[in-house]
Amino acid sequence: MEQVQQQWRKLNGERIRIPIEEEVAHVLMREREAGHELKVCIGTDSQVKARPNGSSGQRKITEYATVIVFIRKGKGGFMYIHNETTRQKMSIKQRMLTEVGKSIEVAYALCNIFSRYSVDMEVHVDINTNPSFKSNDALKEAMGYIMGMGFAFKAKPHAFASSSCANKVVH
Repeated sequence: MEQVQQQWRKLNGERIRIPIEEEVAHVLMREREAGHELKVCIGTDSQVKARPNGSSGQRKITEYATVIVFIRKGKGGFMYIHNETTRQKMSIKQRMLTEVGKSIEVAYALCNIFSRYSVDMEVHVDINTNPSFKSNDALKEAMGYIMGMGFAFKAKPHAFASSSCANKVVH
Protein backbone atom coordinates (compact mmCIF):
# COMPACT_ATOMS: atom_id res chain seq x y z
CA MET A 1 0.00 0.00 0.00
CA GLU A 2 1.37 3.39 -0.99
CA GLN A 3 2.03 5.83 1.88
CA VAL A 4 0.34 9.18 1.31
CA GLN A 5 2.30 12.12 2.71
CA GLN A 6 0.30 14.16 5.21
CA GLN A 7 -0.01 17.87 4.49
CA TRP A 8 1.30 19.90 7.41
CA ARG A 9 1.30 23.66 7.90
CA LYS A 10 2.45 26.27 10.37
CA LEU A 11 -0.05 28.32 12.37
CA ASN A 12 0.42 31.22 9.94
CA GLY A 13 -0.81 28.96 7.11
CA GLU A 14 2.60 28.35 5.51
CA ARG A 15 2.62 24.83 4.04
CA ILE A 16 5.40 22.42 4.88
CA ARG A 17 6.70 21.12 1.56
CA ILE A 18 9.02 18.42 2.90
CA PRO A 19 8.12 15.35 4.97
CA ILE A 20 7.29 16.34 8.55
CA GLU A 21 10.15 14.15 9.81
CA GLU A 22 12.67 16.29 7.89
CA GLU A 23 11.02 19.52 9.01
CA VAL A 24 11.13 18.43 12.66
CA ALA A 25 14.81 17.45 12.39
CA HIS A 26 15.60 20.91 10.92
CA VAL A 27 13.60 22.59 13.70
CA LEU A 28 15.40 20.64 16.42
CA MET A 29 18.82 21.53 14.96
CA ARG A 30 17.86 25.22 14.64
CA GLU A 31 16.43 25.41 18.15
CA ARG A 32 19.43 23.64 19.69
CA GLU A 33 21.80 26.06 17.92
CA ALA A 34 19.74 28.97 19.30
CA GLY A 35 20.22 27.54 22.80
CA HIS A 36 16.55 26.70 23.41
CA GLU A 37 15.52 23.76 25.55
CA LEU A 38 12.44 22.13 24.00
CA LYS A 39 9.56 19.94 25.02
CA VAL A 40 7.10 18.57 22.45
CA CYS A 41 3.41 17.78 22.93
CA ILE A 42 1.34 16.00 20.29
CA GLY A 43 -2.45 16.01 20.34
CA THR A 44 -5.55 15.66 18.18
CA ASP A 45 -9.05 17.07 18.50
CA SER A 46 -12.15 16.53 16.38
CA GLN A 47 -15.54 18.06 15.75
CA VAL A 48 -18.61 16.55 14.14
CA LYS A 49 -20.33 19.01 11.83
CA ALA A 50 -23.31 18.99 9.53
CA ARG A 51 -22.66 19.98 5.92
CA PRO A 52 -25.22 20.77 3.22
CA ASN A 53 -25.70 17.78 0.92
CA GLY A 54 -27.52 19.03 -2.17
CA SER A 55 -31.23 18.31 -2.22
CA SER A 56 -31.05 15.60 0.45
CA GLY A 57 -30.40 17.99 3.34
CA GLN A 58 -27.42 17.52 5.64
CA ARG A 59 -24.63 15.00 6.00
CA LYS A 60 -22.36 14.74 9.01
CA ILE A 61 -18.60 14.87 8.72
CA THR A 62 -15.89 14.62 11.35
CA GLU A 63 -13.01 17.04 11.13
CA TYR A 64 -9.71 16.29 12.86
CA ALA A 65 -6.76 18.52 13.68
CA THR A 66 -3.47 17.02 14.85
CA VAL A 67 -0.82 19.35 16.25
CA ILE A 68 2.85 19.09 17.11
CA VAL A 69 3.48 21.77 19.74
CA PHE A 70 7.08 22.81 20.43
CA ILE A 71 7.55 24.56 23.77
CA ARG A 72 10.70 26.60 24.26
CA LYS A 73 11.12 26.38 28.02
CA GLY A 74 10.56 29.90 29.31
CA LYS A 75 10.42 31.38 25.78
CA GLY A 76 7.05 30.60 24.19
CA GLY A 77 6.42 28.04 21.50
CA PHE A 78 5.10 27.21 18.05
CA MET A 79 3.22 24.41 16.36
CA TYR A 80 2.59 22.46 13.19
CA ILE A 81 -0.92 21.46 12.13
CA HIS A 82 -2.46 18.68 10.03
CA ASN A 83 -6.21 18.65 9.24
CA GLU A 84 -8.29 15.71 8.00
CA THR A 85 -11.97 15.08 7.32
CA THR A 86 -13.98 11.85 7.25
CA ARG A 87 -17.61 10.92 6.63
CA GLN A 88 -17.38 7.74 8.69
CA LYS A 89 -20.04 7.57 11.42
CA MET A 90 -18.73 6.61 14.83
CA SER A 91 -19.59 6.70 18.51
CA ILE A 92 -17.92 9.25 20.78
CA LYS A 93 -15.67 6.50 22.15
CA GLN A 94 -14.60 5.50 18.62
CA ARG A 95 -13.93 9.15 17.78
CA MET A 96 -11.83 9.65 20.94
CA LEU A 97 -9.78 6.53 20.17
CA THR A 98 -9.38 7.66 16.54
CA GLU A 99 -7.97 10.96 17.87
CA VAL A 100 -5.55 8.98 20.03
CA GLY A 101 -4.54 6.83 17.06
CA LYS A 102 -3.78 9.90 14.94
CA SER A 103 -1.60 11.37 17.71
CA ILE A 104 0.24 8.09 18.25
CA GLU A 105 0.89 7.73 14.51
CA VAL A 106 2.65 11.12 14.52
CA ALA A 107 4.46 10.47 17.82
CA TYR A 108 5.73 7.12 16.54
CA ALA A 109 6.96 8.65 13.26
CA LEU A 110 8.90 11.32 15.18
CA CYS A 111 10.01 9.61 18.42
CA ASN A 112 13.45 8.55 17.13
CA ILE A 113 14.19 12.14 16.06
CA PHE A 114 13.16 13.44 19.50
CA SER A 115 15.33 10.79 21.16
CA ARG A 116 18.31 11.73 19.00
CA TYR A 117 18.02 15.35 20.22
CA SER A 118 17.07 14.40 23.83
CA VAL A 119 13.71 16.19 23.58
CA ASP A 120 10.91 15.10 25.93
CA MET A 121 7.61 14.29 24.23
CA GLU A 122 4.08 13.87 25.57
CA VAL A 123 0.91 12.66 23.87
CA HIS A 124 -2.12 14.72 24.91
CA VAL A 125 -5.70 13.43 24.66
CA ASP A 126 -8.91 15.45 24.68
CA ILE A 127 -10.56 12.99 27.07
CA ASN A 128 -12.10 14.11 30.33
CA THR A 129 -10.87 12.44 33.51
CA ASN A 130 -14.28 13.10 35.11
CA PRO A 131 -16.43 9.94 34.76
CA SER A 132 -19.61 12.00 34.26
CA PHE A 133 -18.41 13.01 30.76
CA LYS A 134 -19.08 10.69 27.80
CA SER A 135 -15.50 10.94 26.53
CA ASN A 136 -14.31 9.31 29.78
CA ASP A 137 -15.42 5.92 28.39
CA ALA A 138 -12.26 5.93 26.25
CA LEU A 139 -9.81 7.01 28.98
CA LYS A 140 -8.50 3.58 30.07
CA GLU A 141 -7.99 2.34 26.49
CA ALA A 142 -6.31 5.60 25.46
CA MET A 143 -3.99 5.59 28.44
CA GLY A 144 -3.07 1.93 27.89
CA TYR A 145 -2.47 2.47 24.17
CA ILE A 146 -0.25 5.53 24.67
CA MET A 147 1.73 4.20 27.63
CA GLY A 148 2.00 0.79 25.98
CA MET A 149 3.79 2.53 23.10
CA GLY A 150 6.21 3.99 25.65
CA PHE A 151 4.97 7.58 25.45
CA ALA A 152 4.14 10.01 28.26
CA PHE A 153 0.39 10.60 28.57
CA LYS A 154 -1.70 13.66 29.57
CA ALA A 155 -5.50 13.97 29.70
CA LYS A 156 -7.78 16.92 30.47
CA PRO A 157 -7.24 19.34 32.14
CA HIS A 158 -3.47 18.99 31.49
CA ALA A 159 -3.74 18.08 27.79
CA PHE A 160 -3.43 21.57 26.29
CA ALA A 161 -2.06 20.33 22.93
CA SER A 162 -5.36 18.58 22.15
CA SER A 163 -7.81 20.54 24.32
CA SER A 164 -6.58 24.04 23.43
CA CYS A 165 -4.17 24.04 20.47
CA ALA A 166 -5.81 21.41 18.22
CA ASN A 167 -9.25 22.60 19.34
CA LYS A 168 -8.52 26.08 17.92
CA VAL A 169 -7.44 24.80 14.47
CA VAL A 170 -10.01 22.08 13.78
CA HIS A 171 -12.02 23.61 10.94
